[in-house]
Amino acid sequence: MGITERLHEIGRPLVAEQLAHPTVAGISRGDLDDRAFRYWLEQDHLYLLDYARAFSRLAWQAPDGHLADLVGIAHSTLNEELELHRSLSGEFGADLTTKGKGPACAAYTSWLLDAAADYRDGLAAVYPCMWGYNQLGLALAGSRPEEPRYRRWVDTYADPDFTLLTERYGRMLEEADPDPERAERFFLEGMRHEVAFWDTPFTS
Repeated sequence: MGITERLHEIGRPLVAEQLAHPTVAGISRGDLDDRAFRYWLEQDHLYLLDYARAFSRLAWQAPDGHLADLVGIAHSTLNEELELHRSLSGEFGADLTTKGKGPACAAYTSWLLDAAADYRDGLAAVYPCMWGYNQLGLALAGSRPEEPRYRRWVDTYADPDFTLLTERYGRMLEEADPDPERAERFFLEGMRHEVAFWDTPFTS
């Protein structure tokens, strides 16, 4: 069993936990309280800025063959994924200039940037966000919400190009040949941060 296959196996229960979370369930139904999604948008905007920094830190350590891949992911995060947030911010009244990280965002980004100081550990630490959101998008795409704003969110992470990017990153992780136990530890901690990130003051 390859390392990514093993990570997927241990990560699926935490994907299921996210799908059952009230915030994700509300997106799926299309009836999530606007205040909850506004909070998530503002926090995820702050998260993605540091997510791009983590990829940039990994790129600095990368073998020549993957330098362009990692710089490309950082660029895509800042110019494509964040475009979704910018396009939705006005519809939800989100303030993307806020600097105020909530507890979940602060804990996740601090841990992620520390993990990225080591190439192999960092590759495993950032994988939960990309793989997890792709899994959520694909799962929710089977019954897309009628609400167009939430439908757009689902479509972004179910997009075939995002799936291909996730698969390409998984191959990069395989090629790095991380220590399996360390990779599992960093991956699982990242997945737990992903679950906690869905908590907002407006969902219970």
